[in-house]
Amino acid sequence: MLRSVSRAFTRFLTARAAISSSPSIAAARTHTTSPASPQTGILMLNMGGPQTLDEVHDYLLRIFSDRDIMQLPAQNQLGPLIARRRTPVLRKHYEEIGGGSPIKKWTDIQGQGLVKVLDEISPETSPHKYYIGFRYAHPLTEDALDQMISDGIGRAVAFSQYQQYSCSTSGSSLNQVYRHLSKVGALSGPMQWSIIDRWPVHKGLVQVFVDNIRSELAKFPDDVRDDVIILFSAHSLPLKVVNRGDPYPQEVGATVQYVMEELGHTHPYRLVWQSKVGPLPWLSPQTEDVIKALSKKEKESSPRPHSLYLGPHRDSSRTGY
Repeated sequence: MLRSVSRAFTRFLTARAAISSSPSIAAARTHTTSPASPQTGILMLNMGGPQTLDEVHDYLLRIFSDRDIMQLPAQNQLGPLIARRRTPVLRKHYEEIGGGSPIKKWTDIQGQGLVKVLDEISPETSPHKYYIGFRYAHPLTEDALDQMISDGIGRAVAFSQYQQYSCSTSGSSLNQVYRHLSKVGALSGPMQWSIIDRWPVHKGLVQVFVDNIRSELAKFPDDVRDDVIILFSAHSLPLKVVNRGDPYPQEVGATVQYVMEELGHTHPYRLVWQSKVGPLPWLSPQTEDVIKALSKKEKESSPRPHSLYLGPHRDSSRTGY
């Protein structure tokens, strides 16, 4: 199943294959802070997003074809149909933010900062180079892996950009890493692999949320600030996935608890879930329902609830997954 691949991948901690460079590989190339050949590669795994409107259909097609993220009857036929029907809607959403997803831009910025710090604090493993491996958009995970192999990377870190682990997100990315390395015969060799598959209570993550919440709370008038309700809104998940043992809800809850502890539990809060699709039961309560219910209370002394989005961004919340 979904978790078995990441366990298998962990057992095969080495990988290497000699393959030639190709135009598709070039899309995955990034930079290191040193002119020397990179010794350590950081594979930044994420969902990704279409950089142009023309990429929206293929992005959706990859999502609805991925049986790690969802399993549909006759998926080879139904997946493309759903992708075609949802493409116009998602194109409109991306038009509203400039014609494409900003996630590649921001991952590049994070990657550049990452390798700069690693080169400084860990010279014994430098030079470091980051590679972007998106699951559903370019640069794709398989292209990044091909480039890492071509670069002769000795140490590799599969670094999930999902803070909380789910078989349908981090698990899907790790599955793709395993499948592609198997396909190219690279599950054994001198490339040594490590995996960072989750970081839900990392102090840096917690502090970012704490700082942002405090900054937003400061914008409320003094006489109502203590009554602000903080809504932690995370992407929902079908209960049939949760009931298989997926740890995502618990890890999201852990993030919320650590944030509130750091805040000193000064405000009421709720953990709510967004982006439910279809008739099957999902994690609840739904973000929209809670906001509507709170708004109906019509208490003049109570401000509107402050919403904080832990995980979802436009790429994940608008696809229909």
